[in-house]
Amino acid sequence: MVKKVIQVPVDTELLTALDQLSKKQGKARSELIRRACRHYLREVEYEELDRRYQQGYEAVPEEPDMGETQIALAGQIVPKESW
Repeated sequence: MVKKVIQVPVDTELLTALDQLSKKQGKARSELIRRACRHYLREVEYEELDRRYQQGYEAVPEEPDMGETQIALAGQIVPKESW
């Protein structure tokens, strides 16, 4: 994968913390930043999926009896747990 160099201004506190973590983990600062960006992008994607899921249930709500039926069926299928 081709990498492009970018400039991102950060405050001194963040840079210091990032450099300390970089040294502690033995990883390059740029690698930590890439990992943080990937993590953030996944988080945003999950939040969007969750928002869509909620909108779906708001648009087509589940019947109240359906939840009780699902609980009853799960109780029959899943063995009783001691916890």
